Amino acid sequence: MKNWQILLWRAAGGGAAILAMYFLAGFGEMPVMLVPFATSIVLVLGSPEAEPAQPRALVGGHLLSAAVGIAIAALTGPSPWAGAVAVGLAIAAMHATKTFHPPAGIDPLIIVNEHLTWTYLFIPVAAGAVLLACFAFLWHNAQRKRVWPRQWW
Repeated sequence: MKNWQILLWRAAGGGAAILAMYFLAGFGEMPVMLVPFATSIVLVLGSPEAEPAQPRALVGGHLLSAAVGIAIAALTGPSPWAGAVAVGLAIAAMHATKTFHPPAGIDPLIIVNEHLTWTYLFIPVAAGAVLLACFAFLWHNAQRKRVWPRQWW
């Protein structure tokens, strides 16, 4: 495919994924602003070659960052300091585990600010990250043979 066709295909995929996110958030009766995937969609659909856009980083980064946020929220409750500490620890944890996914940095901030519990780790975080990886796999590979991901884990 030509560069402009690839760009349009990726942009259409990003739009379709955002629309699906809106639909699923409404279906699950969750405010869309608590669903932390808009920037992940932009990264994974817009720059699929990037290391942070690979499934290990996408899924692992969101799960790890959310777990850090939940732990800090449980220990401290909501506060600006707790949110800042949670984001910093999430960055360190993602780097240490080679799951660095910058969009996942919003997870601990949302979790601490809203004082969310472990259920948030499963819905929307785990489910959303896995669904986005599946969507990206289908979308990126619909036009060409096996272009995403470079590796699954």
